[in-house]
Amino acid sequence: MNIVVNEELKAYIEPLTPDEHEALERSILAEGCRDALVLWGDVLVDGHNRYGICQKHGIPFQTVQNPRFQSLEDVHLWMIDQHLGRRSVSDFQRGVLALRKREIVAGRRARVQDAAPAAGPQPGEAQAAGAAGQPADWPEAQALTSREAIARAARLSSSQVVMIEKIQKQAAPELVQAVKAGTISINAAAAVATLPAPEQVAAVAAGKDELRQTAKRVRDEQKRNRKPREGKAETGENGDLAADATPSGAAHGDEEVYALRQRVAELVAENAELRRLLAQDQAAQPADSPPF
Repeated sequence: MNIVVNEELKAYIEPLTPDEHEALERSILAEGCRDALVLWGDVLVDGHNRYGICQKHGIPFQTVQNPRFQSLEDVHLWMIDQHLGRRSVSDFQRGVLALRKREIVAGRRARVQDAAPAAGPQPGEAQAAGAAGQPADWPEAQALTSREAIARAARLSSSQVVMIEKIQKQAAPELVQAVKAGTISINAAAAVATLPAPEQVAAVAAGKDELRQTAKRVRDEQKRNRKPREGKAETGENGDLAADATPSGAAHGDEEVYALRQRVAELVAENAELRRLLAQDQAAQPADSPPF
């Protein structure tokens, strides 16, 4: 059997740690390769580690084709969904995968919309949508148009998604690696990521304790830069807690509390926006329209 290893696909998902790879090898040596390798034609999609171990020790294995794959994007989405459901994947990795899925789905949707006629799809055109980016029998990907949807897909909080986005955009490679290794939490890494890159690298090089202290110093500095009004939280027009306000005396040393505060602020902002839209809708209704 001719199996092709695509290096891009092999590297698409975070590789196993040496300890994880060693445990998998012991399992295969003791019990054989129980799970079939997933192929797209001759290309190996899932089971790169198992394939390598089986080749090394001459252990037989089974393969299975996935007939729904019609493009590399289909393969990527399948790989992401498979790993999002695995318990061994870290919170940070799940967040990265969910954000990656959002980009793929958004790009696919944009291409389909650009290719669709202005009047919308006509009868019999549903199957043609596959040619524009999605097979006719492929389950419609979840619309990841909000942080809440991304958080649900990754089994995270919305605030964690925000912090992972910040880490992806601002963190030095050394800091990202520290998060992946579990040396620093997502919350602390998001704080350190606001520093210039050389300071991030220096903090990582100094070790776990220094990273934590650096994160605490950043949060303390952010707290001092806030301007609470006479010891009270700032409020919006409707008396709601402002999205960027933090109650006086709030402690930022506890990372869980910090994450919860961010989530509360997001919910408050969403609530204010919903009120605004409701008021706008009510004002647009004719005076003699029914109340419902």
